[in-house]
Amino acid sequence: MLTAKNIHKSFDDKHVLQGVDMDIAPGQITCLIGPSGTGKTTLLRALALLDYPSKGQISVDDKKYDFPLAKEDKIDPPWPHMTAVFQSLFLWPHLTLRENIMLPARNRNESAEKDIEGLINFLEMENFIDNFPNEASIGQRQRVALARALILNPKYILLDEITSALDIEQTAKILDKLKHLKEQGIGIFLITHHIGFAKQAADQIVFMSDGKVTEQGGPDIITAPKTERLQQFLSIVKMVN
Repeated sequence: MLTAKNIHKSFDDKHVLQGVDMDIAPGQITCLIGPSGTGKTTLLRALALLDYPSKGQISVDDKKYDFPLAKEDKIDPPWPHMTAVFQSLFLWPHLTLRENIMLPARNRNESAEKDIEGLINFLEMENFIDNFPNEASIGQRQRVALARALILNPKYILLDEITSALDIEQTAKILDKLKHLKEQGIGIFLITHHIGFAKQAADQIVFMSDGKVTEQGGPDIITAPKTERLQQFLSIVKMVN
């Protein structure tokens, strides 16, 4: 289990996260939704231990990380047991897409040369895998970033708007891939602004507002929200879609 307990995060006098609690289970998809600026990406970075919380505890199976850290404390991060894919993707422009996938796998996955062929087929990348990033569409680059994370054989994968640049057909394909990954026992945490995608994909949906978890539950909270704040949010989403 990947668990966040009482997570706070402040930048100077701005309190972005205010006591967030969350569980991300292996073999399940957890979707995080909420208005822009509410701290969703900040939470993902905290869960990934890329930007330490100001206060709280992150647990990754049997490893516990308590914050704030004492000056003498050092963290042994759970990478690549847990890995993340961000909206900005961070692909090396001078490497082919295949080389971008293979780069982090060196010295971490002895079967990487074999595994990449399975990923190329799984994510349907045969026609562009040896192109450079500037020769690929945003949707193709998103698939490459996902493959680069998966080749590390993570138990937990954290995804920040992985379908943001995809059309409806491509989004449906990624949904199918994510469901296949959860069947393999991978715990998936996914930030998305596509409410329909969240409803179709998620075992658990978490709604954040103003740095706090306002409501969480199964996909039915989209059709029958219990809090006024989620009702307001869904009404606005429906109005603009």
